[in-house]
Amino acid sequence: MDPAKPSQELLRGLTDEHVLSALMRRRRMTRAELAAETGLSKPTTGESVRRLVELGLVVDTGERSAGGRGRGRVGSYYALAADIGTALAVCIAPEGIVAECVDAYGETQVRAEEKIDRPARPEAVATAVVAATERARDRADGPFRLAVVSAAGPVDRSTARLIRFPDEPFLIGELDPAEILGPYVSGPVLVDNDVNWAARAERDHHDGPQSRDFAYVFLGEGLGCAIVSDGRVMKGHTGMAGEISHVVTVGTEGRATQLIDVFEQLDLRQPGSTAIDVDRLVAAVTDDQGGASVRRTLGQALGGTLVAIAALADPETVIVGGPWGTHPAVLETINSAVGNLPRRLEIRAAQLTVEPSLTGARAEALTRLRKAVVAAARNSADRARL
Repeated sequence: MDPAKPSQELLRGLTDEHVLSALMRRRRMTRAELAAETGLSKPTTGESVRRLVELGLVVDTGERSAGGRGRGRVGSYYALAADIGTALAVCIAPEGIVAECVDAYGETQVRAEEKIDRPARPEAVATAVVAATERARDRADGPFRLAVVSAAGPVDRSTARLIRFPDEPFLIGELDPAEILGPYVSGPVLVDNDVNWAARAERDHHDGPQSRDFAYVFLGEGLGCAIVSDGRVMKGHTGMAGEISHVVTVGTEGRATQLIDVFEQLDLRQPGSTAIDVDRLVAAVTDDQGGASVRRTLGQALGGTLVAIAALADPETVIVGGPWGTHPAVLETINSAVGNLPRRLEIRAAQLTVEPSLTGARAEALTRLRKAVVAAARNSADRARL
């Protein structure tokens, strides 16, 4: 075996990766521009472009740069092939289904939405997911290479299924997003719960040590928590880490109770459901008459829950998000309650408040799509050498 051959192949693969990554960032470039962008020599860049064109991953757009009269030689513009593929980002939430098609440039090509009736049943949710996905597919440029799913509910780590959990406010039953989306995607389908994706989005939005170790607490129709340790979301043995609804805390009249039951005691649930009535809760905590009593009860319940999280996970910061979690009156209530407890905690509001879960899923879809494109170049090159 020639010992130099593997090293040469490795160098070619790395060169192709640099060229593809540059085109993903800049959309179209000449070979001279690619050389300048990647720091590679012009001959090396030109050879890589030639290989990628032969593999069908890069195309000559037919456009030419301005040249002549001191501007240098005319150059051909190259871009990723139109059929290089896209990624699907899907959000399954009480507000409805959203399916987005993301291309390798990081652009959202298509967005399709479907409403869901409440209470949500698996069959109806599956139908809505298929409808949104098909609408996105019909308008997308290129096939779906992979899918990333954000789901409002517990996700079993071993099966990637949404499972029925006591007092879950959204989905009544089990759902298998990977099975539903399998016919539409040529590659893997990654599924995780919405709070974990929101935590990842919040992590990526920040720089510095606070983005490495924190607890992200979601307060909306449902309750959830994600623990980010050393930059990674901790899922637990079955994927149920962070399900705080059943944490035992302080309820009305100072009695020990599960956190989810506090909202029943305060009459803040939606009729016939365990889902929290967000509008009624905000009205209650801001009410001039009875607001103080509601805030006191919520403060004790949430403060006790956060201290339990801190004692077990030791985060540097607790980030509070969700439709009512970022309300100033709620944040003030939490800070006031935590300030009276023996363990000091830094509490702050989430900075990403618009579709944070979908933002996290979309970012992961883009990362995985770009890796898939690079892997396709390596695999195609390997097959061509056989």
